[in-house]
Amino acid sequence: MTYRFVACDVGAETDPDGYFIEAGIADLDGFVMLFQCGGDEPDEQEVSLGFDTHCLVTADQGTAYGCVRAAELIGNVLRVSLDPAALLDLGLDDPEIEAVLDVPAEAIARFREILAKVLAYGRADARPLRVSV
Repeated sequence: MTYRFVACDVGAETDPDGYFIEAGIADLDGFVMLFQCGGDEPDEQEVSLGFDTHCLVTADQGTAYGCVRAAELIGNVLRVSLDPAALLDLGLDDPEIEAVLDVPAEAIARFREILAKVLAYGRADARPLRVSV
């Protein structure tokens, strides 16, 4: 089953100090998906902890690293496929998510740019198998 919602808030940010890169979406009911990665290449500690990839954070701070298996943004519709093993950590029931981004085209363009950077971060074996953003 696919979880579908309308995202009325879309944001994308690159930390000016270089600590993180983040692209996020949210709806009016509090459903949140924040796609994040480090601003620099992963260091030895991040590698040893498995934090050398993108992470996804949901409402209530559910967090999973390297869990996005596919992401597709066509027009204003974002489709994300997650590793089912990460659902418990994320507090989600469905590995397939579809969001209609109900925001201006400029916000979608910025989100698209930053999301592509986040999902390309870190070790190759933890990157999504398919990204079309």
